[in-house]
Amino acid sequence: MEKIRPLIWNKDALLLLDQRLLPWEKKYIPCHNITEVEEAIRKMVVRGAPAIGVTAVYAMLLAARELASSPEINDGNTFKWELFLRKLAAAGNTLKMTRPTAVNLSWGVDKVIQQAEEQRGASPDVLLLSLEELASNIYTEDIAVNKKIGAHGATLLSSPCTILTHCNAGALATAGYGTALGIVRSAYKDGKVIQVYANETRPFLQGARLTAWELLQEGIPVTLIIDSAAGYFLQRGQIDCVIVGADRIAANGDVANKIGTYMLAVLAEKNKVPFYVAAPRSTFDFSISSGEEILVEERAGTEITLFNGVSLAPEGVRALNPSFDITPASLITAIITEYGIINRPGQKTIRDFFTFKSQEDNL
Repeated sequence: MEKIRPLIWNKDALLLLDQRLLPWEKKYIPCHNITEVEEAIRKMVVRGAPAIGVTAVYAMLLAARELASSPEINDGNTFKWELFLRKLAAAGNTLKMTRPTAVNLSWGVDKVIQQAEEQRGASPDVLLLSLEELASNIYTEDIAVNKKIGAHGATLLSSPCTILTHCNAGALATAGYGTALGIVRSAYKDGKVIQVYANETRPFLQGARLTAWELLQEGIPVTLIIDSAAGYFLQRGQIDCVIVGADRIAANGDVANKIGTYMLAVLAEKNKVPFYVAAPRSTFDFSISSGEEILVEERAGTEITLFNGVSLAPEGVRALNPSFDITPASLITAIITEYGIINRPGQKTIRDFFTFKSQEDNL
């Protein structure tokens, strides 16, 4: 059992750890239907691409349960499959728009729709049991995938090693363990001397509130810095590598991640520091050729001008708040996946890597 659990399924509801309250309070919010999950995602109760992907699967399960019991679809004698599938797809499309940049959200929705299609003609009980098993398997698999990413990434780190990270790509951003922080955890477990510098990550402070909290739970040395100090420490040679997560990776290796990631990649290249991205296969979106096609979510300006209800800026000031930026593949040293490490990612290297791994799996 993982020490940090951002989501728990209790058969009746999906319990989401309210990450807005961390590190001051640990509280789970029960979601009994897809509308409540949508609100939780939109309000950042749960965040992080892999965690949102797993959450989406459970949200679609809740939607399927509600639809399957609706008299419009199931009158006790007849189950209207076509209507059920249409309404499930419509619910999924609405869910996808809660956080449009993170591809894992769409991936999770599509997994459930595909499974429901494959169960066409089955009894409602069999259908729902199948979807619940799918959700459980995806939850378990996500943790296993993160541990594989961690093991591969740990091989890249020296001992001692000082790592700079941004936002939160740890257990809280996944079903458990983490991607970028999964590498940190694995290296630390291997006995490597690790020191983490965590950017505070304005405006939502995922680094200050979440990453620092996670690492302290594990006893891993962590030092908090303001985002704009990253260049100072990189220039002074105090950082050995930068490791971040990802919300979407285009076919050519361009990466969408928390705003400020591109700035770190530029600074890392300027100071000849390796820049690593840790992400599962599900974060790759081969339907888009480059980062130019990624829709960047714009969030409310009040996240900049207010924090916990306290005003940080003069009333009436205009604030722009893009939640993500795009880091070109040319700035990325390697992408670390559950299948291994993609060095100097580009369209050909990524395609060849996954083609080879697919052929290898079929042997």
